Parts: sequence; C-alpha cells; structure tokens
Amino acid sequence: AIVAMDMETGAIRWTQQAAPDMFNWDCVGQGAQGPQKGNCPDNAGTDVDFGASPILVDLDGGRQMLLAGQKSAVVWGFDPEQRGKIMWQTRIGKGGPGGGIQWGIAYSPIDKLVFAPLADSVRGEPLSGGGLFALDAATGKVVWHTPPPKPSCAGQRGCSGAQRSPPSVIPGIVFSPSMDGHIRAHEAKTGRIVWDFDAARDYTTVNGIPARGGSFSATGATIVDGILYVNSGYSSMPGNVLLAFSVN
Repeated sequence: AIVAMDMETGAIRWTQQAAPDMFNWDCVGQGAQGPQKGNCPDNAGTDVDFGASPILVDLDGGRQMLLAGQKSAVVWGFDPEQRGKIMWQTRIGKGGPGGGIQWGIAYSPIDKLVFAPLADSVRGEPLSGGGLFALDAATGKVVWHTPPPKPSCAGQRGCSGAQRSPPSVIPGIVFSPSMDGHIRAHEAKTGRIVWDFDAARDYTTVNGIPARGGSFSATGATIVDGILYVNSGYSSMPGNVLLAFSVN
C-alpha cells in the first residue's frame, strides 16, 4: 500500500492498497519447515510489495501524479489530490518472488516518461527476465520497450539478465544496471542502447586492494558533476568495487 502522512503531525491522510502482500521469508525460505517454521499462515502469500519509494511528478496542466513500481510487475499512477485514486496501472511482466519491479523506477521531467526495469528472473535460467520499459506518466501507455541483450556471462554461476537496480536519469539518457554485470545507457526517447560496459572483471584500484566487479542489484548509479558512480558486485555474481566513469 501507499500511505500519505501529514508532514507536520504524522497523521495519516489516506492509504491506497494495490495488490495485497503478506510475504515473509521465514515462511517460505530456509528454515520454513518443521518446528522452526514460526507463526506462518497456510498461505504464505507472494512477494509483491513496493520495493522503493514512489515518485511525485508534475504533469502538464498543473496536475500531479504519484508513480510507483511494484514487485507484482505493475507500474501504478496514483492521483495524490484524490486520496491516492488509481489513475492507471500497467503490467510489464509476471512479478512475484525475485521478480517484477524490484528496487525502483525513475522519471524524466523533460520527456514525461517513467522508466521501469524488469527483474522476473528464474533461477538457473540466465536468459529469463530483464528489459527496460518507458511509460507515459500521464496515461501509463508503454512508449517503448528494450529487451535485455543476451547475457555474456551465460554459463557462470549466478548469471542473469534480470534488471533489478533502479535506473538513473540525466537529460536524454537513462542508465540501467543489470544482474549480468553490465550497465547500459539508453536513449530516453527511443530506448536504444548507446553505451554498454561489462563490469564483471578484475580492477587495479586507487587504494591497491584487489577488486572485481559483478552483478548490479539493489542500488543504482549516482551522477554528479559529469561523473557516474556505481557499485558493482552482488550475491549472485559477487564483487567489491566502486566505479567512477567520466564523460570522456
């Protein structure tokens, strides 16, 4: 659910329930069987919570929209001035545990587009999942969809084309990191990939500590003063490096 609270008092102004979620790893993951199962319902539910904060945007005509991406693989448009009324919803994938829109979306005020990366990976199937979608923020209509390139890490443990990281936007470009160890730059208007860097390699670091890149997940890139900063390495394909890219 999305909850709106008064900034001065903390009083709840309104709530809007999207697809219900009652997921608990303790009920389905390791240790979920036998006497250590814990207090779990017969139906443990599925993992479809909102994994990141919503985005409040200004549209044409003085309107506002609250945009949110859910692990159900649905992107939502809520009207914040009508107690979170659902204005539109757009499904971009299957969703569920480890799937859907995991850790966030991004918005371009220039193009009035919301960008949603798709996870939807299946364990042991590196070609499953992935892709980046651009939706019209006012209507939810899909403007373009760029499928994931075939993972170059295929055959390596943990390799996946899923795109779980939140994207990052600068004028004209949206950056989308992937679980396959690549970070890619897309044209905001068309989705065309204009830059692709494979971070899954060894690095000589400025502090002399051996480092290697790997999967991108949970966090996206930060761009400031012409430099893009991003962490590379996650549990699927481990790593321990912070990378900085210049415009040149």
